[in-house]
Amino acid sequence: MSSKPEFLAAAFLQHLTYERRLSALTCRSYAVDLRDLFQSLQETELEHAHLAHIRQSIAKLHAKGLSGRSLARKLSAWRSFYHYLIYRHDFQTNPCIGVRVPKSPKKLPDVLSPDETAQLLAFSTQDSLIVRDRAMFELFYSSGLRLAELTYLEPKDVDLTAATVKVLGKGNKERIVPVGRYAIEALTIWLERRLQMAKPGVNALFVSRRGDAISSRTISYRLKDRARLQGLNRNVHPHILRHSFASHVLQSSGDLRAVQEMLGHAQITSTQVYTHLDFQHLAKIYDNAHPRAKKKDKE
Repeated sequence: MSSKPEFLAAAFLQHLTYERRLSALTCRSYAVDLRDLFQSLQETELEHAHLAHIRQSIAKLHAKGLSGRSLARKLSAWRSFYHYLIYRHDFQTNPCIGVRVPKSPKKLPDVLSPDETAQLLAFSTQDSLIVRDRAMFELFYSSGLRLAELTYLEPKDVDLTAATVKVLGKGNKERIVPVGRYAIEALTIWLERRLQMAKPGVNALFVSRRGDAISSRTISYRLKDRARLQGLNRNVHPHILRHSFASHVLQSSGDLRAVQEMLGHAQITSTQVYTHLDFQHLAKIYDNAHPRAKKKDKE
């Protein structure tokens, strides 16, 4: 095989798609990250790149305004690429090992309050698309799914009797997640409507007006439109329902490990961010309730 960067990148992306079975969205992100690497290295050949080149590349991207989180993701993609080149194309070293990225201030995930969530999910009409949207958003919030996970669900993945949904998450890892009463009720109605709407051969749980599998872009648009119609002056995006699920369950149960399992997080550190949200919530209650926490009125 050619050692040209574009051929090596194509082979790596095939490896991610067919061997590691990563989602199309994840593979597209890797492709963007590799283009940034090739642009930054310019005339330096991949096999001749060393730690100083990678540090310089990270510094250039940081100067363009990329956050520490974005840089960490890019560096992780580059590290994985070189790891692949070592094992499949006889490269000798991984120049990304030992490179650190600038730290960004920790940003807590945006969540809806329980009242805002109830307002968002207060559906009144029985139009087929509204029935579908209600089922989608109830399931989103009830089970804390990622957008891609929701998009790829099929009717066979939902067990109405056991009140569970089988999800294929990141890294092709399967998990079983509980589904709440409101979501079960919404899904029961939707599955009957779906029989009339889905085109033959379409296996997606949620389908469009035309009967095809619904796209992630359409789900995002419908959710934003729903928030606007319900009078929520917030940037309501699909992931906010996942964040809200995690925050609300953690506030009620305090069981970090259970929330980690339901979210499909490989590392507990990914779930721990919601403990900060929980503390923020408690701190606000304390500030409002404790007599010695309140600021003195100006005399």
